[in-house]
Amino acid sequence: MKVLLDIKDNKAKHLLEVLKGLSYVKTKTISDETALFLDEVKEAVENLKLVRKGKLKARPAKDLLNEL
Repeated sequence: MKVLLDIKDNKAKHLLEVLKGLSYVKTKTISDETALFLDEVKEAVENLKLVRKGKLKARPAKDLLNEL
């Protein structure tokens, strides 16, 4: 199982040391940019789910491309 944690900087070092002490846990630090990207992808997936349920209106891809 993979878990993404959002930890305050001043508390992260201690928690990472605890986690590294557990033989069955692997840790990997990601950059702020990667974390932002993951948040944006998660939001996009949640929006897509809402569109499929009919709770959010989608806009045509053509309109999106014209904006660019």
